[in-house]
Formats: sequence, C-alpha cells, structure tokens
Amino acid sequence: MADLQAMYDQAYDLLCDGNTDEAIAAYQAILALNPDHTEAVHDLAHAYADGGNLDDAITTARRLTELTPDDPLGFTLLSRFYQQKDMVPEAEAEAAKARMLDWKRQLLEKKAAKSQAS
Repeated sequence: MADLQAMYDQAYDLLCDGNTDEAIAAYQAILALNPDHTEAVHDLAHAYADGGNLDDAITTARRLTELTPDDPLGFTLLSRFYQQKDMVPEAEAEAAKARMLDWKRQLLEKKAAKSQAS
C-alpha cells in the first residue's frame, strides 16, 4: 500500500504552492485508497474552492461533515462556500450548526475540568 502520509504531504505542498489542479488530483488519489481520510477530504474541499469550483467544494465539505459530524470545521467550510455563492440562508444554517457544536465542546471541556478539580 502506498504511504498515505507521504502522498498527503505532497498534495498539501501542491495546494500551498497554488498548484490547484495537481493538488486536486493528488487528494483524489489519496481518497481512492482511503475514502475516509478526513484531512484529504478537508483539503480537497479547499482545493476545489481555490480553483473556483464551489459546487464540488460544497459536496466535499458535506462529505467532511458526514465523516466528522461532531466537528464544527466541516460546517464552517460549508458556510464559507455557501457565502461565496451568495446562498445566505444556507450559509447561516451551516454557521449555526458550527456554533452549536463548538458550544457543546466548550461545555464538555468545562464539565471535564470541574470533574478533575473535584
């Protein structure tokens, strides 16, 4: 099996260097080997958006929310991409989901800190 970390590092470098099309192909190759590679899904959404393909960016960010439903990041990405398409109600709905998840995380952290202090 290919070294996914090395593939990911290369894809990330391509994205950071502005080689969007090559980065997209590299992330797709990673996801062909491991469809649940959340970092690759996240970065692929960014690559699509950077390349101006907001529909694919939204589809990919939606996949991220399926893989990590308790993480606000995917919902934040969706909100951003919807904003870029002037889809304000959708953007606001996804932003609200992200805020709710972050509040839940904060409450759990406070509860854990109280438990440790007791």
